[in-house]
This record gives sequence, C-alpha cells and structure tokens, in this order.
Amino acid sequence: MLALTDTHCHLNLTTFHKDLAEVIERAWTAGLDKILVPAIDLNGSYQVVELCDQYPNLYAAVGVHPNDALTWQKDTIRQLRELAQHPKVVAIGEIGLDYYRDRAPQFMQKNILTEQLELAAECQLPVILHNREAFKDLWEIIAKWQKNLKESNSALANRPGVLHSFSEDVDTMQMIHSHHFFIGISGPVTYKNAADLQAVAEMCPDDHLLIETDAPFLTPHPFRGQRNEPAYVQYVARKVAQLRQSKLETIIKNTTHNADQLFAWRSSI
Repeated sequence: MLALTDTHCHLNLTTFHKDLAEVIERAWTAGLDKILVPAIDLNGSYQVVELCDQYPNLYAAVGVHPNDALTWQKDTIRQLRELAQHPKVVAIGEIGLDYYRDRAPQFMQKNILTEQLELAAECQLPVILHNREAFKDLWEIIAKWQKNLKESNSALANRPGVLHSFSEDVDTMQMIHSHHFFIGISGPVTYKNAADLQAVAEMCPDDHLLIETDAPFLTPHPFRGQRNEPAYVQYVARKVAQLRQSKLETIIKNTTHNADQLFAWRSSI
C-alpha cells in the first residue's frame, strides 16, 4: 500500500486535545505514513517536539509564526536553536509574513523571519513558509537568503523549503520552482471557486509538489465547515490526481517522495 504524507498539520492545538489518539489512528488507517507538525510560537515549539517524541511517524518543525511575532523575546532564537537539535525536528516553521491579519508590525515580522532563516541555514534545515498578502516582501527576503545559501555552497540551497498552503498564481509558482522551493497544496484546491489554485496544482512540476491539510483549518470538500484532520489529506490527493489526469497512486508516490527529499526524515528514529 502506498503511503500518504501530510506535510502540514497542527496536531498540538487545543482542538485536538480531547481525541488526539483517535485522530492519529484514523490517519494511519487512511494510509498516512508520516505527519509533519509545525509550531506557531515558542511554547508550541516545545509542545510539538514533545508530541512527536510520543509517536514514531510524527515529525516536528519549530518556529514563530508572523501572527505571533509579538511573543518574540531576546532569548527566543537561542531556545529555537536548542530545539532544532532534536532528532525529530526536520524544519524551521511555520515562519513567514502575514499582512492580512496584521497582528504584528511588518518590520517586526520581517526581523524575526530573517533571524529564523539564518537559524535554518545554520542548522541546515528547510523552512516552512507562511504567506498571506505579503508575497512581494516575502520573496525579496527568501530570494536573498537562498542566494546566500548558493554562494556558501550550502546543500540547503537545493531544498530550501516549501510555500505552504500555496495561494499565488501559476507564474509565481513557476518562478518559485525555478529557485527549488516546493509548493504545498491544501484543502482549498477542492473548492469550486479555486480556479487559480487548481491551475497551480495541475501545472506544478512533479518533483516539487507536496500535499497537506493545515488541519484543523482549510478542511477539504466534502467535509468543509468541519474540523480538518490529517486523514483528509487523501481528498487533497484525489483532487490533485483528477486535475492532473493522473492515477491517485502516482500522486501519492510522487508527493511522498518529494516530502522525503525536502525533509530528509531521520529514518533511524
């Protein structure tokens, strides 16, 4: 049986606390093999590492989301650096810019993004990037970061990270792909009014396509309006297969392989 990978699922959030074991069991029953749990703040970073220690096939990303930039303290980067040494941590994230919610000043969002990108380069870990109505500024920062990776002959330059829950157009996707960034496709691809995203899912090159839930958010059809969970990543895979006129097994195989390439799961754990 081919194994699905959910590359973005917030299992540490309180909405999962009452039935977490059942949610995870449903994921394995649905054919998932690995789930990546990204943090959104420092406390959450500790939580996801602890959670992933309890389950062999859960992996963690640590970082501070732009909407939580006001929680950043002088000591935050040191603590993230220590957490990043844990063998279950395979990425720095969820980090990025968010000009839609505007919960923190833009200069502060940019500053903590830059610090965390430097940490990712130091630790040789890819980044999980959040973008909402901020792509121009985000791209300016991450393109400069990746250029520095190339100039320093860092292997990370060829697998720098993923634009999670991608929401830009096909031209932007193609530019991102040319810089070796991966594209994360989530539940909205199943929505009727998602023509631009569906075009991205159809045209994204095979070698840089990822699927995710972003659970508990962005629940795919036919469960839209309910809490999302990792078992539902199969519906994202099915829609992507339909759009690409491909076999479901091919999409599962390719996206799982891409996740393996990007996150370099530490298989000894």
